[in-house]
Amino acid sequence: MFLSVFDMFKVGIGPSSSHTMGPMVAAARFLDLMRASPFDFAGLRGSLHGSLAFTGVGHATDRATILGLAGFVPDNYDNDKAEAALAEIAATQTVTPDGLPTLKFDPKTDLIFDYDHNLPGHANGMILMATDAQGDVILRQVYYSVGGGFVLTEEELAEGKDTNDGPAVPYPFHSAAEMLEMANSSGKSIAAMKRENEIARGCADSFAKGSARLWEVMNNCIERGLTTDGILPGGLNVRRRAKGIYDALQAERGMNLNAPHTINDWMSVYAMAVNEENAAGGQVVTAPTNGAAGTLPAVLRYYLDHVPGASESHIEDFLLTAAAIGGLVKYNASISGAEAGCQAEVGSASAMAAAGLCAVMGGTPEQVENAAEIALEHHLGMTCDPVAGLVQVPCIERNGLAAIKAVSAASLALRGDGKHFVPLDAVIETMRQTGHDMHEKYKETSLGGLAVNVPNC
Repeated sequence: MFLSVFDMFKVGIGPSSSHTMGPMVAAARFLDLMRASPFDFAGLRGSLHGSLAFTGVGHATDRATILGLAGFVPDNYDNDKAEAALAEIAATQTVTPDGLPTLKFDPKTDLIFDYDHNLPGHANGMILMATDAQGDVILRQVYYSVGGGFVLTEEELAEGKDTNDGPAVPYPFHSAAEMLEMANSSGKSIAAMKRENEIARGCADSFAKGSARLWEVMNNCIERGLTTDGILPGGLNVRRRAKGIYDALQAERGMNLNAPHTINDWMSVYAMAVNEENAAGGQVVTAPTNGAAGTLPAVLRYYLDHVPGASESHIEDFLLTAAAIGGLVKYNASISGAEAGCQAEVGSASAMAAAGLCAVMGGTPEQVENAAEIALEHHLGMTCDPVAGLVQVPCIERNGLAAIKAVSAASLALRGDGKHFVPLDAVIETMRQTGHDMHEKYKETSLGGLAVNVPNC
């Protein structure tokens, strides 16, 4: 099994990898399908289903789909250009993607939130259609946004799309048990094995540059969040808190006022900074999703700023180790809140961050696996119940607490010898089963939990 670091960590936009980035990616794929087709197209239509319908407004799913059909993609998204494009589309009721003719598309009537008909493949389903001059549908494709910005057509989902396309990799582990066995037999760390897999599919220089960019975007996101205040969009009037907390923490430095547990505030504020940026539609890195984007950067920033002897030379090992764990979770369970609840998003992020921190602090492969297991185990059963469908409450604070759990998990694992009772594979399988059994109203539909017990005003 091979899933690249650049699949687990993708540069994109908020507020949701599955509900914002995914639909934009799906729209881009549909435009490519149209460009490769022999038909004469005149218009576009679409429908959003399941969780994409129920929480689509709060997650800006409609906006993302419209912009995707206009040719925008998450990786180089420009908000000013997007705003101008949306205004033009609303005025002209047309889109003109590169390589295609001007196409009729009225966002008010041609993109439907279908609350009554779920698609069978996944909770995040959408249908995109192209029409001829008479308005008849001549091209149709079903897409599923399966978490973390990953998008599959209904055919790819049915076939169990393989992540192994490409040259063979030297360490193709499918489970944590296989990962540890390969580490023991090779004498290599998890990061070293993952690095060799990455290089087998690319080159060392491009990998180094790509991983450096990932941390640059993550850290820039933290910095923006720490220096920006105001009210988050969406109607809940949630106030940004990261800047105020950060300013207070900075003012307290050197004043001998800090209790030992204040370090938890530092971890939380780094995570909250990212998720406030995400909620505002800013540029983030899926880690492994947008809703969980703050946990891993917060732990890495904690390591760099607060751990004696920390070195930026270890950033790559942190990301490699985290990606290895995230790949196991995605391959054997899910990283989608709409599929398995927030345990699949924040729980996975906490496990990835715990593994990364344990690795760069000298942990053995067995200790790294233990750190991931501890973090994920103690997120089992966590529901995804965003108030008003916005990635704000409880998501922002939840990332901060997940970062604290990750650091605690890594610390506990480092205090042991790697031997432990519950293997990571068992926890991943338990998470999968728990997600399967979880009621749909607790899986990113805003039909249960906090979403119905907290006034949306």
